[in-house]
Amino acid sequence: MSHAGVLFNQENKLRIRKAIKVAESRTSGEIRVFMEDRCRGELFDRAAYVFSTLKMHETKERNGVLLYIALDDRKFAVIGDVGINMVVNEHFWDEIKFEVISHFASDDIVTGLEEGIRMAGEALSSYFPHQRDDQNELADDIVIG
Repeated sequence: MSHAGVLFNQENKLRIRKAIKVAESRTSGEIRVFMEDRCRGELFDRAAYVFSTLKMHETKERNGVLLYIALDDRKFAVIGDVGINMVVNEHFWDEIKFEVISHFASDDIVTGLEEGIRMAGEALSSYFPHQRDDQNELADDIVIG
């Protein structure tokens, strides 16, 4: 079994799903987590490929966010769709990335992801507030590659 599969037992999956549900309750943005053992290629290129494969660019407001982790390579990226990037400043993702990585450094990956998800949801809520008729456009499950 992969390291990602071992790390994300049922308890940890529930923690991440709960963090996503709470974050998405404040925003129309969609947040997903993708984890694999090794990053195949350049980090940002791989994360962008996964973003596309998961059809995250197909949300109505183009406001999907992907938290990508390659465990064995100790790599992390957070990327958002064009709808977000058109309205946020150029350093929008840096604060989230640094917070998550600080938890990874102490091997507290799940807490790092929870915090990154919380921060993403909080930031997105100011640009893409939750609407009464909002639908969950993307699954909240962690994708293990």
